[in-house]
Amino acid sequence: MAKRLDDKVVVITGASSGIGRATALEFARQGAAVVLAARRMAPLHEVAEECVEAGGRAMVVPTDVNDQHAMKQLADRAIDAFGGIDIWVNNAGVIAFGRFEDIPDEVFEQVVRTDLFGTVHGCRAVLPHFLDRGEGIIINTASMVSNIGQRYATPYTAAKFAVRGFTESLRQELVDEPGIHVCMVMPASIDTPLWQHAANYTGRAVKPLNPIHPPEQVASAILSLARTPQREMFVGTEGRLAAVGNAMAPQLTERALAHTIERDMFTNRSAAPTSGGVMQPMPEYQGASGGWIEPKPKRPFSWTNLTLFLLPVLLASRPLASRSAGRRHAW
Repeated sequence: MAKRLDDKVVVITGASSGIGRATALEFARQGAAVVLAARRMAPLHEVAEECVEAGGRAMVVPTDVNDQHAMKQLADRAIDAFGGIDIWVNNAGVIAFGRFEDIPDEVFEQVVRTDLFGTVHGCRAVLPHFLDRGEGIIINTASMVSNIGQRYATPYTAAKFAVRGFTESLRQELVDEPGIHVCMVMPASIDTPLWQHAANYTGRAVKPLNPIHPPEQVASAILSLARTPQREMFVGTEGRLAAVGNAMAPQLTERALAHTIERDMFTNRSAAPTSGGVMQPMPEYQGASGGWIEPKPKRPFSWTNLTLFLLPVLLASRPLASRSAGRRHAW
């Protein structure tokens, strides 16, 4: 059995719903003290009550990750309350769907600010404390689209690519600080309210791509990184397969993913343009789950997985076939 985390203090941004909420509960079940940050106070108190019931300690600090001063106060309050911080999870994120030219400038910029600069502000807030102590773990939530683009999600993808680059660069700057770890988790399609909170300018109602993974699977990965830090961790094989396919056959992989998104990311309902929860938080859909996983023993198979799995295999076989053909010609 993995050891409990009774002596650990964990700060989690975006803790009011989705992955953040599931992660807070997972840490609380292991006895950790969790400091919960998000824009809305009411759902944070709900999460805090659940964390206490699960066996942990909890403190609520309403925080907008776009505000660098507020993030510094978040770190200070956690240190004042619990004597220090051991793990910092940069998880807050928003998303906007639509063709690039249809997404309003202010919505595009807010997605990038929240997803990228929210991560930057979190690292800036906690890193001095970790440097003073000589130890600490930062876990940045990226996405499988930090490795490959996603149609109709240009601001989100741009931000997540940047989170990946920022994380790797910061890790290099800390190469001589062996006690400080900068990790990255890259989820695939997750059952969270992110989709209900999304800004949407596609004209169609959106949904997660199949296969859909529960948020608890990401929470488990984050807990694993907290116990045994690693550079990065995928959640769902789709992300790893997409990264391999994109590295070996980018044009084919991009086309396959673009067509899959067109077929699988929309429901049969129209949707009016909305900024969702990007500019202002929404009171609805504050659970860990967004209710997207159907109660069936087996979900539909995703052709994206098969395509991205076969591409590297087929490409790897081409040089072998060419060499074989050359040898036959030589004889």
